[in-house]
Amino acid sequence: MSAETQRLKVLAAGILSLVVTIGVARFAYTPLLPIMQAETWLDEAAGGWLATFNYMGYMCGALLAASVSDLRLKDRLYRLYLVLAVVTTFAMAFTDNMVIWALLRFVSGLSSSGGMLIASGLILNWLIRHNFRGELGIHFAGCGLGIIFASLVVELLVQLAQSWSLQWIWFALAAALLSIPAWRWMPQPDTRPMTVSGAALVDQPPSRPFMLIMLVAYFCAGYGYVISATFIVDIVEGQPGLAGNGQWVFLLVGLAAMPAVIVWDRIARAVGYLKALMLAYSVQIFGIILPALTDTLWGAILSALLYGGTFIGCVSLVLTMAGRFYPTKPAKLMGKMTLSYGVAQIVAPAFTGMLAQDAGNYDLGLYLAGGFIAFGTVLIAVLIQLEKKEQGMVQQAT
Repeated sequence: MSAETQRLKVLAAGILSLVVTIGVARFAYTPLLPIMQAETWLDEAAGGWLATFNYMGYMCGALLAASVSDLRLKDRLYRLYLVLAVVTTFAMAFTDNMVIWALLRFVSGLSSSGGMLIASGLILNWLIRHNFRGELGIHFAGCGLGIIFASLVVELLVQLAQSWSLQWIWFALAAALLSIPAWRWMPQPDTRPMTVSGAALVDQPPSRPFMLIMLVAYFCAGYGYVISATFIVDIVEGQPGLAGNGQWVFLLVGLAAMPAVIVWDRIARAVGYLKALMLAYSVQIFGIILPALTDTLWGAILSALLYGGTFIGCVSLVLTMAGRFYPTKPAKLMGKMTLSYGVAQIVAPAFTGMLAQDAGNYDLGLYLAGGFIAFGTVLIAVLIQLEKKEQGMVQQAT
């Protein structure tokens, strides 16, 4: 097998793992939320809490990824998480008990770190070792594909008059099939401290001030991301004259996300990762707050395109930077970054759900999310100046 063919299979394994662990284990809940609310006792506040439990699980997965350095153990976790994503999705169909649902969403969230962190770390390590460009844009296109998959499956099953419980079962069966190539095509990790050509792999960690500011900026990104990711279908469905368009708007998020991650890789090559990240943050602000500014269909469509075109680009850029700082153990810093991202995702959905329950709409939650992204944009600008200062100090020292 040629090196290029092997690269494509590795990337395909990563993409499919994201469809399973993010598209199904995470994002199937978003288009299913209005259906579950219509057919069960679930309300906005409880829906927000279930999303919070999902992100609590994801955060625990990030903590585990940050604490484990052994690539072989990470590989075993990757495969375990594929199984958990399928099992917990299947089990959602057989209860309407809040405690059991919360537990299942927690474990589903844990499994989501398999695609986002474990798989991305394994893939970035493989790419660097085999002298390919160390970028994760193609891998993270799987998130957009997962969103498209989730929204199309729900739309099809709604047309077939499938109940909320049967929809979870169909998702589980699809995830089981997609897990087979995701499992088989992911190679066993190479633990040698060098590339296949013999070049040494050397970690280049950032300064402590840089790392602390980056963590806070990424927290802001997590807060902004999770509101639209959790509630966008419900937001659109609740706006006057837009009922029935929520699934299609969510589909647009995925359609925008798929090519966008590759585009952000190209932008980062041209202007640098931090400047690309600041641009992505700036655009995302408008994508998040647009549904609060207008209740038109075109406003919802533009919001989906701007949000979808930026949120996973932010993740891809940050995690690629983290992997480049630590090429010998990329998932370790990725996990720490995602802990910051995950804290916001635990707090935001439940808080926003309660605000929506009281106010009757999501406007305040959207403005708050946009404000966090705006603050994160300022922090990225600070990081750009700090990076210039630190590079100048290194040049003077040499």
